[in-house]
Amino acid sequence: MNADPTVSRHALLIVSRRGSGPAVHTLEEAARIVSIHPERLRHYCRRGVFGPGLARTEGEPVFDDDRLYELRRFEHFRQHQRVNPRTLRLLCDLWREVDQLRIELRFIRNR
Repeated sequence: MNADPTVSRHALLIVSRRGSGPAVHTLEEAARIVSIHPERLRHYCRRGVFGPGLARTEGEPVFDDDRLYELRRFEHFRQHQRVNPRTLRLLCDLWREVDQLRIELRFIRNR
C-alpha cells in the first residue's frame, strides 16, 4: 500500500530536465530508464512501433526525450492496461499525429 492515498500504484511520472540541449539516449540507456529488456525494445524498433526513424537497420537507434516519453507511455499501457502491442502501435501513430496537430494549431493561433 502507498502511504499517500492520492498516488496511484500505476502512476506515470513525467520528469522535465533543463539543460544545454535535448537529451539523447542509446537503446541500452532507454531500456534501462523504462525498465524493459533491450531486446524487447529492439523488437519494437524493428517493427516500427516508434516510427520509421527508429526502424532503420544501420546501427542502434537513439531516443530523444520525446521518444523516451512515448516509450514510457507505451509500456505503461502494455503492462498496466494490458493493451496488446498491435493496438499500441496504432495508438503511437495516433499520439504522434495529435502532437503534430497541436503544434500546427499553436503555430496558426500565434500568427
